[in-house]
Amino acid sequence: MSIAANLASIHERISAAARRAGRLPGSITLVAVTKTHPPEVVAAAIAAGAHTFGENRVQEAAAKIAALAEQHSGLRWHLIGHLQRNKARLAAELFDLIHSVDSLRLAEALSRHAQDLGRRLPILLQVNVSGEASKEGFALPGGVTNQPGFDALLPEWERLLALPALEVRGLMTVAPIVDHPDQARPTFQALRELRDALARRFPNTAWIELSMGMTDDFEAAIAEGATIVRVGRAIFGER
Repeated sequence: MSIAANLASIHERISAAARRAGRLPGSITLVAVTKTHPPEVVAAAIAAGAHTFGENRVQEAAAKIAALAEQHSGLRWHLIGHLQRNKARLAAELFDLIHSVDSLRLAEALSRHAQDLGRRLPILLQVNVSGEASKEGFALPGGVTNQPGFDALLPEWERLLALPALEVRGLMTVAPIVDHPDQARPTFQALRELRDALARRFPNTAWIELSMGMTDDFEAAIAEGATIVRVGRAIFGER
């Protein structure tokens, strides 16, 4: 199938999953994950109607953004992969949304660079609610049900939310690999419940976004409240 046909299929599945959950399809943003794919593949997705793209590595994204900037305006670029502090300045310059802020120190670096650039940088806080050692993020296995862990992180998050050049919009997580998508729902539910608890604790922050769900489980994530789904393989095929 072509990229255009794949995109149409994903949009149909997003709409169907949203309707099953009693939600509006327009409340869910599709991020087309283009990591390792060359600019010409991204251009094909743009021609098919995609406009929001996710990249894992800052340097790879920088090359694609530069290659596509002149021909295509209005694109949105999201960083969805782990970010090292030494790449924070370039990330603050390039991306419309950074999903993977996983420490106060990284947030402080991003805020400094965003302030230097004269911008307010939208970010998500990545949280490891599944408890997997291989996953990045603020470690909070079980989410808000882990009351000691939640209480321990509150001072750090309070300092992070006070940083002057960052706009925290919500949370992100990566679910475990499972045999059936519904087995990922407890992870997505835990992130949603954590978001709701943080919204009560810090009501001056919007907490509007839940970035969760990928090719194999995005419909389960939508059922649990995802507002952003990150889909690569189902659009572009195997890398």
